[in-house]
Amino acid sequence: MALTAEENRLLTEIGPGTAMGGLLRRYWHPVAAASQFDDRAVQALRLFGEDLVLYRDRTGRYGLVANRCSHRRADLAHGYVEACGLRCSYHGWAFDHTGACVEQPFDQTVNPSSRFRDQAAITAYPVQEKAGLLWAYLGPEPAPLIPDYEPFSWEGGFVQIVFAEIPCNWFQCQENSIDPVHFEWLHDNWFAALDGRPEFRSPTHQKLAFDEIEHGFVYRRVRADTDEQNPLWTVGRLCLWPNALFTGEHFEWRVPIDDERTLSVMWAFEKVPEDRQPYRQERIPAWTGPVLDEQGAWIISHVMNQDFLAWTGQGTIADRTRELLSPSDRGIVAIRRRFFADLETVAAGGDPKAIVRDPTGNERIELPIIGKEQLAGPLTREAFDERRKRLTAAGFPDGYIFQAGQPDHVREEWEHAMGLRDRP
Repeated sequence: MALTAEENRLLTEIGPGTAMGGLLRRYWHPVAAASQFDDRAVQALRLFGEDLVLYRDRTGRYGLVANRCSHRRADLAHGYVEACGLRCSYHGWAFDHTGACVEQPFDQTVNPSSRFRDQAAITAYPVQEKAGLLWAYLGPEPAPLIPDYEPFSWEGGFVQIVFAEIPCNWFQCQENSIDPVHFEWLHDNWFAALDGRPEFRSPTHQKLAFDEIEHGFVYRRVRADTDEQNPLWTVGRLCLWPNALFTGEHFEWRVPIDDERTLSVMWAFEKVPEDRQPYRQERIPAWTGPVLDEQGAWIISHVMNQDFLAWTGQGTIADRTRELLSPSDRGIVAIRRRFFADLETVAAGGDPKAIVRDPTGNERIELPIIGKEQLAGPLTREAFDERRKRLTAAGFPDGYIFQAGQPDHVREEWEHAMGLRDRP
């Protein structure tokens, strides 16, 4: 399914007024973490080609508004919060979470009966907190529900939220979510070659399957060292609709910043061993990882960083008119067709795939999960130690394997939770 230039444009353009932008705006997107507002109240954001400001006022209410004050177009990212909203630092106009202008100090002083502020509203979008993430909805009302995925309710685990800004279009990031063969080469063979082990070869993929389910597409695989009894075939991994990957222990969202940049958002859960239970995490730490090192070279030491390099290597916006797709790309073809079908559905006034509106069906939504018994249930110290040994033997960095740049204080929190601070 090589695409025409017009089809490629439809899938990748997400700015205001575009078809795909209109489709994706019908979903809630994680855009920040609640813990990021522990020591600051205002954060500039760019989403779907719009420059916005996310803030938490003194009552704890979140707001997401356009970044320009309607008075003289000052940048509200330099504003400050009060009991009800965000105040512009230039002339003091104040806006609440709905975008309404609630105060114009000088104008109201000279004319207390003036209703001039009614004309000064700015664009605003709803924000909700769930699972330590701050979710934004930029679409038409009525808004759907934020899906209540089962892992959000798991207890006794250490969770962290990790961000990165990727300099390429969101869609090539998301297509990676339905591409199992890249594990064999990008994360195994190529990395081993760079590590001085060019003779290493990962077990080859022998069989692939792709199945559409309510919440996305599942890919399943058999490699040379497994068979059809392996969970990678019986359970599989989930390309979570519309712009995420779910592996069982973490979610990865690819949130469009604009056509040429993507916000990578990871919500990662790791079970704390049973000898450290009961464990309750009071605060979910969040951090942003680099994609380049101090010399400007791509970081490739961690799993996601290897993906980042591959995505951007396709170009800022991949030219899919020049692809030569193979049988391993059946999943890629399937999600493209589904997106085109969703575009038609939205144009006809319907909901696209995986929209959740029924509250009774939005409780601990079950997803395909490999190793659920050790994620949702008890984890022995022996099983925890064995996993660490396997990862070390496979060449993964010690500690957090998925993304480079984990701050020391987060590593220390993790070590304390896992009972490693006083162990060899």
